[in-house]
Amino acid sequence: MKKLWFIWLTGMFVILTACGQGSEGESSEGSSNTDGGMEEVTKDNADYIIGVTQIVEHPSLNRALDGFQQAIKDAGLKAYFDINIAQGDPKNNKLIADQFVGDQVDLIFANSTPSAQSALNATRDIPIVFTSVTDPVGSELVESMESPGGNVTGTTDTHPEAIPNTMEFIKEMGLTDVGMIYTPSEQNSVAQLERVKGIAEEKGLTVHEATVSTSAEVKQAAESLVGDIDAFYIITDNTVVSALESVLMVGQQEDLPVFAGELDSVERGSFAAYGFDYFDIGYEAGEKAVQILKGEKQPGEIPVSYPQNLKLVINQTAAEEMGVEIQGAWKEEAEIIE
Repeated sequence: MKKLWFIWLTGMFVILTACGQGSEGESSEGSSNTDGGMEEVTKDNADYIIGVTQIVEHPSLNRALDGFQQAIKDAGLKAYFDINIAQGDPKNNKLIADQFVGDQVDLIFANSTPSAQSALNATRDIPIVFTSVTDPVGSELVESMESPGGNVTGTTDTHPEAIPNTMEFIKEMGLTDVGMIYTPSEQNSVAQLERVKGIAEEKGLTVHEATVSTSAEVKQAAESLVGDIDAFYIITDNTVVSALESVLMVGQQEDLPVFAGELDSVERGSFAAYGFDYFDIGYEAGEKAVQILKGEKQPGEIPVSYPQNLKLVINQTAAEEMGVEIQGAWKEEAEIIE
């Protein structure tokens, strides 16, 4: 009986521990000033509690989060970050946002369009600062880029010239049929797709679409486009980017160059992208959060910002693996990495 009693107690401890981690996906917590021997910031000693909600983990979103935290740290704020990853599940997004409202956090940092939408649906009182959002107006997060209104502001991950430049580059390479994989439930992806199709038509290019609902479907979607396309263009769709290696595998096998919507995907093995460092848009979002936390401005008074410093980056190794010869003229415009 003693042995059975011990097993029962052990099982209850495991269950209680799991419940304490929450049902909203992975959660990690951090502080803005744990380096250099300074006191670690906890929920109990922090001046500010910032709830962080992020749809999935992939390099670009993680870089944006790093930038946001760095801006808070550079401002000298004693802030505690309650970081939650939704694992690509909209239900988790809602649970995370509701939990932040229940905890009465001082500010919510929403890293992606779905995360920001869930946060706004959960509260009109707590300030929300977003980044990695493609179409803030179309996703109904803000009234306008210049005057957001309400309790929301942030930074977008869409540079006005990124898609037109990419389409022109594809055309100059002599390619005509572009394969795109996207998640219909991600409003940011739908907005990008429509813009790409419009610009592609102007340039005489044809877009072929494949849809997914989970990252597990990405490889099959990529394979379904083979035979109809000359190249892939992977926009900043969180579900697809989290499974980018599946597309890269198909691109390498079929000699189809993979263009990306952001630079981290080029480092991961895409052929090329016009992009910027997501750390920068995260940092700028953090600067907006500092203004709000200090009481200097209300979120709705702070314009939404576009990314700066657009550049073309080409992965030489990926080019070789996808059957693309690097042209001399490209070296004058692009940053070439291996």
